[in-house]
Amino acid sequence: MTVANRPSRVSRLANRARCGAFLLAALLVPALSAPAMAQEPNLIFKKSTVWKFLTPDDKLAVYGIDDPVVDGVACHYTTPEKGGLKGMVGVAEEVSDISLACRQVGPISFKSKFEQGDVVFREGRSFFFKRMQIVRGCDTKRNVLVYLVYSDKLIDGSPKNSTSTVPIMPWGGGADVLKCADFLK
Repeated sequence: MTVANRPSRVSRLANRARCGAFLLAALLVPALSAPAMAQEPNLIFKKSTVWKFLTPDDKLAVYGIDDPVVDGVACHYTTPEKGGLKGMVGVAEEVSDISLACRQVGPISFKSKFEQGDVVFREGRSFFFKRMQIVRGCDTKRNVLVYLVYSDKLIDGSPKNSTSTVPIMPWGGGADVLKCADFLK
């Protein structure tokens, strides 16, 4: 190899930097898309919205999760799932239109203290750096748990969101009602 054909030191460093960035991205993507508290959502059902020829249809998927810190609260959220060739191979960037409904499904008890805006659930919505999050807060004046779902990106977030509230009520004739304010950090 002649001196003229040999890669320069600058180009070798640039190649190493690109490889390092790729390796970092490969390590971060699974970590960013992993659900909070290692919880997997339960698929309730899917409904096709756009028919595609020879590839999967676009769908709406309804999932259910339980709050990992507050027993007696379940949330259901609906997300659009892209079909087509990109959806089939798993590289489609999903849109940020996500709806949320949370309800009391049993007697409410708190496993631990929590902070306003703690993540209840998180999942990746695209191949790189876009994720959906469900976070929890407490309206101390009204004794209501407040859940917010939104999506964000490393560079550009989305203002699209949905909110659901769960008033803390007695369950099954019990008179004791916990105060969510007592469990805030």
